[in-house]
Amino acid sequence: MQLHNTASAKTEQFIPISDDVVTLYTCGPTVYSEPLIGNWVTYLRWDLLVRTLRANNYAVNRVMNITDVGHLTSDADEGEDKMEKGARREGVTAWEVAERYTNRFLEGMTALNLLPPETLSKATEHIQEQIALIQQLEVGGHTYVIDDGVYFDTATFPSYANFAHLDLEAMKAGARVEFNSQKHNPSDFALWKFSPKDQKRDMEWESPWGKGFPGWHIECSAMAIKYLGETLDIHTGGIDHIPVHHTNEIAQSEAATGKRFANYWLHANFLLVNGTKISKSLENGFTLADLGEKGFTPLDFRMFVLQSHYRTESNFTWENLEAAANRLHHWKAVACLRHQVAPSSNSDGGSQLLAASHAALEALCDDLNSPLALAHFDKAFDELERKDKSTIDASSIESALATADDLLGLKLLDTTPDISDELKQVLIERERARELRDWERSDALRVQLAEGGIGLDDTPSGARWYYL
Repeated sequence: MQLHNTASAKTEQFIPISDDVVTLYTCGPTVYSEPLIGNWVTYLRWDLLVRTLRANNYAVNRVMNITDVGHLTSDADEGEDKMEKGARREGVTAWEVAERYTNRFLEGMTALNLLPPETLSKATEHIQEQIALIQQLEVGGHTYVIDDGVYFDTATFPSYANFAHLDLEAMKAGARVEFNSQKHNPSDFALWKFSPKDQKRDMEWESPWGKGFPGWHIECSAMAIKYLGETLDIHTGGIDHIPVHHTNEIAQSEAATGKRFANYWLHANFLLVNGTKISKSLENGFTLADLGEKGFTPLDFRMFVLQSHYRTESNFTWENLEAAANRLHHWKAVACLRHQVAPSSNSDGGSQLLAASHAALEALCDDLNSPLALAHFDKAFDELERKDKSTIDASSIESALATADDLLGLKLLDTTPDISDELKQVLIERERARELRDWERSDALRVQLAEGGIGLDDTPSGARWYYL
């Protein structure tokens, strides 16, 4: 299995620390508002990674965090906590905002058929672990205290700039006038922020340095180390995490433990909407609910995401989503075919499907090449539809669809059950009408089937039905 490692900027053979279990950390959501489709793209990418690892017979121990405190509106440790901002916007407490949007996120995971992580950990439930890690850094001489909090001194970690290839001298020269003058270096970041003296926050805790709340970055290090150990196999996130969040995670983790934090770093590229970045001013921050209002399902969106490689920018348009929905509809039509052929015909008709399944896995093992994996299934399904029914057996289709579901998560088997006995009888009556050339009766029965949600393709080997 080959993966592109951001740390080396190369595609490398994946060699896990243990032969038995792959340890994987995924940066999770900040739960202060409704997740947007751009957020979901990243989680779909890493769901594909987990599925590919499992297909290679690895057990996967994955941790995903829920950021429910500490993520400020600016990555430069300025502005207010996004949770407090969400609370003010909605007229409730930050705790209520966190619960509301954590639940929305979990609902979205289910709708998109995302595999749940082995551990879903909230920042607010790991405050003591974060304090302990800050104390460990303090003992090592990596911290200092100023008026608004406890900061990591990046000058004590000489390789700080290496991961993101940062120009620290340029950062110093370009520091803004309103920059926090007490910070030793522009790249230093908050480990613990003090509560304002004239304000009681919804979320604040006592610490050895004073009442306050953790910085955004420390939560990931504390929870990853607690559940996965001091060195992880894989750490994932979006490319926007590289220059700040992941750079800071590496610095604080490795300064505390003296060990490499993660062996492989994978980053998903951005989703554009109509060729532009998602922004409030353009009103292009669509949600899954917005897609539903246009008649699209979460699995349509899942297919759309799979059509692009995780390291390339993908472009969302309604036309592109419709094309993905049509592709999924075609696959579902093939899935319905398994109910219309013999359980086993003792033919070699399943060999092409088996080959497609193997080829799709090989594509995913090559740095998660999902577009190529889809193309292999497309070709096999197209050829299958051209075959005479007598040369196809249901077990071959079932096997190929099960592989597609395991790898791609499109729920083809779940969403294409057999039809009722009543509708089967209508199909039989229509075939009889066609044999008798009673076209009026045949057309009337087609309409009746359509009213039951069933479409028809008339082929030389008979009618094939599918779900509309």
